[in-house]
Amino acid sequence: MTWKRPWASAWSGWPVPRADSAVARALGSAVLMERVSTYAELSKFGIVLLVLVSAAAGFMLRAPLGADFPWAHGLVVLVGVMLLSSGASAMNQVQERDRDALMARTAGRPLPSGRITRGQGLAFAALATVVGTAVLWVGIGHTAGALGLIAAAFYNGVYTPWLKPTSAFAAVPGAIPGSIPPVIGWVAAGGALTDAGAIILFGILFLWQMPHFWALALRYRADYASGGFPMVSDVVGVEGTARLILLYASGLTAWSLAAPTFGVGGPLSFALAALLGGRLMWLAAKFAREPHDQRGWLSLFLFSNFYLLLLFAGMVAERLLWPLL
Repeated sequence: MTWKRPWASAWSGWPVPRADSAVARALGSAVLMERVSTYAELSKFGIVLLVLVSAAAGFMLRAPLGADFPWAHGLVVLVGVMLLSSGASAMNQVQERDRDALMARTAGRPLPSGRITRGQGLAFAALATVVGTAVLWVGIGHTAGALGLIAAAFYNGVYTPWLKPTSAFAAVPGAIPGSIPPVIGWVAAGGALTDAGAIILFGILFLWQMPHFWALALRYRADYASGGFPMVSDVVGVEGTARLILLYASGLTAWSLAAPTFGVGGPLSFALAALLGGRLMWLAAKFAREPHDQRGWLSLFLFSNFYLLLLFAGMVAERLLWPLL
C-alpha cells in the first residue's frame, strides 16, 4: 500500500496556475507601460508639458477670477492643446525618421530604433491632431480650433519639410507655431486675438525660442550636420551665433518688461522680468565673450529652460494674489 500525502494533489495543482497568472499579468503590465512610454517619447512629452504651461498661463492671465472662473474651459484647453502638440510632435518624428537615424542624439527614438512602425506613428499623429482640433473647435470655439490647426499645419506642413532642411535661420519662422498656445489659452478665457495681452504673450514665446534653440544647436552642431540640417553657426560661425543669442535675449527682456504696460502683470511681474532678463542677458553676454566655453553654453541653456516657467508663474501668481495684498 502506497502512502499518499493528502496535501500533495493540492500542492501540485492550484498554486502553479496562480503563479503563472501573476507572471502573465506582470508581463502584460510591463508591455503596456513600455508601449505608453514609447508613445510618450514619440509625442515629445517633455516639450508638450512646456506647451501646456504656456497655454495655461495665457488662460489664467485672462480668465475671470472668483466664482465665475471657467474651470471646464480650462480643462478643455489643456486636453486639446496636449493632443494637438503630441500629434504635431509625432508627425515631426514620422517626417524626420530617416534623418533622425543619422544623428546620435535621435537614433534611439521610437521610429528609427524600430520600436514602432511608420504606419503606427502616422496613425497616432493623425488621430491626436484631429481629436485635439475637434476638442478645441467644439469645446472652446472656432477661433481656438483654427489657431491650433494653423499651428500644427505650419509646423508639419511648412517648417519641418521645407524650412528646417534648407534654411540655417529656420528657427525664426519656426518659432511661430510654438508661440500660439498661450494665445489659444487667452482666447479660450474670453480674450480676442487683437488684445494687447495676446500679442505680448505671443511675443514672449517667439523671442524666447531663439536663444533656447540656438544654444542647443551649438551643443549638437556635429549631430545636426550628420542629419543634413543647416545651422546658424554654419553661416555666421559660433561667435556670430552667440551674438545673435544676446540680441534676442535683449529683445526678450525688453518685451517682457513692457508686458505690465499693456496689462499683462503688474509691478511684481515687472521686477521679476527685470531679474530674469538681467540674468539671461548676463549669461548671454558672457557666452558671447567666450563662445567656445562649454560651461557658458550649459549655464545659458539651462537658465533658458527656467526663464519661461518662472516668468509665467510669477505673472499668474501676481494676478491671483494681488487682490489679497
